[in-house]
Amino acid sequence: RLAQAGATAAGSGSAEAVHALREAAGLPDYSRYPHYGPDSGRPTGLEMYQAGHANRFELCVPYFVGHRSLDPVRSRPNLPVFEWQEPEDAPPQRTPLYDWHKAHTRKVIPFAGWDMPVWYTGVLDEHKAVRTAAGLFDVAHMGVLEVSGPHATEFLDLVVTNYARWFDPGLSFYGFFLDQDGRVIDDVIIYRRARDRYLLVVNASNADKDWAWLNAVNEGRVLIDRERPDLRVLRPATIRNLKDPSSGDEMRVDIALQGPASLAILQSLAADAPLKDRLARVPKTGLIECELGKPGQAFDLVIARTGYTGEEIGYELMVHPDRALALWETLLEVGEPFGLQPCGLAARDSTRTEAGLPLYGHELAGRFDISPAGAGFAGYVKLHKPYFVGRPAYLAREKERTMEIARFRMAEKGVRMPKNGDPVVNRKGRAIGWVTSAAVDIDGWILGLAYVESRYHRTGDEIGIFALPAKPVMEKEDKAELAPGDSVQIPDAATILTRFPDLDEVAHWRG
Repeated sequence: RLAQAGATAAGSGSAEAVHALREAAGLPDYSRYPHYGPDSGRPTGLEMYQAGHANRFELCVPYFVGHRSLDPVRSRPNLPVFEWQEPEDAPPQRTPLYDWHKAHTRKVIPFAGWDMPVWYTGVLDEHKAVRTAAGLFDVAHMGVLEVSGPHATEFLDLVVTNYARWFDPGLSFYGFFLDQDGRVIDDVIIYRRARDRYLLVVNASNADKDWAWLNAVNEGRVLIDRERPDLRVLRPATIRNLKDPSSGDEMRVDIALQGPASLAILQSLAADAPLKDRLARVPKTGLIECELGKPGQAFDLVIARTGYTGEEIGYELMVHPDRALALWETLLEVGEPFGLQPCGLAARDSTRTEAGLPLYGHELAGRFDISPAGAGFAGYVKLHKPYFVGRPAYLAREKERTMEIARFRMAEKGVRMPKNGDPVVNRKGRAIGWVTSAAVDIDGWILGLAYVESRYHRTGDEIGIFALPAKPVMEKEDKAELAPGDSVQIPDAATILTRFPDLDEVAHWRG
């Protein structure tokens, strides 16, 4: 119509000429109305959709400006909510290092569906090795997944709370999977190996659940938004389980080398000076792919400067499971002069607790339904990201949250170790929360984490911990009836610490 009125592809001169041409063609002149409004003449998205232009809209995109105006024309598919039931009576699994553990310690127990070592020489000895030299952890029970393909970044930005597209290849980031109701499915470390290739490490106890959830979302089989049930993945990614034999040469399991001597130990396996320098230049949360070891016997590794101990220097080594035992033994051999020790689950738990890091089921989700912000990790939920699964519900739940995780240290040695769910009181005896985790710190004191009311989370304040015995103390309800010989449980004294270790505390770790 504009062409019939005299418009040309090269333009039609002045603005007034353009106005005149649009008027002659009987077309609305939106430029005279810079703002939307009833008298602007501009059609709304809903009006355009209903006027026969539905083919120009893709309503299943998670976010676009004006998406709410199109709610009346959205489809309402009856998709099921994701549900997960843990398999019953499943036999415990074993890592490639199981036989080595059995030969070197009697303390092998079931954990998260796996037979894992608790300790070798003792939790405090191994804890100190991590803080002053280095510790080697078998974390091959952790789930290792891969998300790849041209739409991998788009998919991860939908299902993870952090911003996948922000991180260049060679970097990693922490984040969370949330369900449609804003509750934590799992926490995850994601390593970007290439522009279109990501490696994900998830909790061993949640690996099967995470695999089921990611595939269900990727294939559009489950509800991801209660308000907009038509939302779905439009361009699926490729998802692989890198611990499954179907991944062939790409299979990977995780071994963690943690502590101040970790870099020197890795460099002792480097074939030349350039590789030693390359290892030294890996930034915090960075990663490289290289071969370490003697020519002909070298290990093909993904090496990431990440970990779960709170150490500034620490690495996670992704290796093929067939080479895991050889790598383990090689590291222990070359690491011996540096003070490297094998470490079990107890030292992994004590170091992460001392560092204030969350464990799924304790400081995340679990019996108290703890959110990322409640755990102290709100910064890894990027609320300025327009959309991720669970975002609307998460925002609503956060408005109601009144509790958060605090770190504490017991005031005396020799008291009973608190356990998950033990009550916490303030100095006046008011109940303010519950213990979530507890372990020994570098000095052998009990240090723990507790979910407490935010208004009572003040560094330096004294609190009380009721470390409940297996057999409840039989107390008289009316204290006026107490007589000599009666028992009354009193709380053990503790002090609230900074949420995470400060520089002075970290310096103390080194001795």
